[in-house]
Amino acid sequence: MAVLGPLSFTLEVPDLDVGVGFYTDAGLVADVQGDIARLRCEGQDRDSIILIGGAPRKRLHHISLRADDLDGMATTVSGAGGKVVAAPSGFEDNGLWVEDPHGMLIHLSERPADPELLAAETAFEVNAPGRVTRKRRSAMLPQSAYAPAKPLRIGHILVFSPDVPASVQFVIDGLGMGLADRAQDIIAFTCARRDSDHHVVAFAKSPGVGFHHCSFQVNDPDEVGRGGRALLARSKRGDWGFGRHTIGSNFFHYIQDPWGSWFEYYSDMDHIDDHSLWTPTNYGMEDSLASWGPDVPHDFVHNYEVDGTGFAEEAVREVMAAI
Repeated sequence: MAVLGPLSFTLEVPDLDVGVGFYTDAGLVADVQGDIARLRCEGQDRDSIILIGGAPRKRLHHISLRADDLDGMATTVSGAGGKVVAAPSGFEDNGLWVEDPHGMLIHLSERPADPELLAAETAFEVNAPGRVTRKRRSAMLPQSAYAPAKPLRIGHILVFSPDVPASVQFVIDGLGMGLADRAQDIIAFTCARRDSDHHVVAFAKSPGVGFHHCSFQVNDPDEVGRGGRALLARSKRGDWGFGRHTIGSNFFHYIQDPWGSWFEYYSDMDHIDDHSLWTPTNYGMEDSLASWGPDVPHDFVHNYEVDGTGFAEEAVREVMAAI
């Protein structure tokens, strides 16, 4: 009885065409039917993003997670402060629909795991002192030899919460997830208990619920860098990267979407094969965002779905002032 991994997120957006343009530029494949756009990674048989057009402003509709034993989870959700609800209008009444203690909607589905990803034809190798692994070949090809970045799978979803510890406790007690790491009560990362990326769902502090970013895996750090620069050139919006996180260890490049939230390419994420053998760390705020990288954009943790300045945004300013 536990969450097994991420499936998708759904946003209500004011302009469907703009959203489809952004995410297809990022390398996803779109299927548009009326005011609904479904986007997926090339070769996958399921959606990773659903956009609902015609909204007055961008708003998180729900996130979808793969899980098992939904009957048992219906009981634990209620005991953990959430509630089981009916499927929203326009969505099938399958799986289990729940609201967390702050009203965030979560759709839980029993479905098979995605097929294992194939290894890249050429492995990313790093020559280092006393460890020369790449011999008699160049690491880099001419720029023209590289295809556009192609997301392989959705890795995690970060959402805003007015009470990060309470959100974490709910997904632990109600959804059978585990705490991977956190930074005080400002940001926290939760994972599946077996065979999980370092984080599947993460929470950042804000006055209200909202969507911060989605993260998609690509083959290696070079593709993170190439993909990020190319998407930035097309979107002509803000970005943060290229860099590497302390929490999760992944290389990242974030590009701002048309509504102020973010899309992340990542590679080389920490893996938690058995949460019972993992020890969560409470990091200082100076390690909450990155080990290294460019300056954090002023609105990186601003929740545009609520009025006012987010608590996490104030914390970021304090961190940047201290560095």
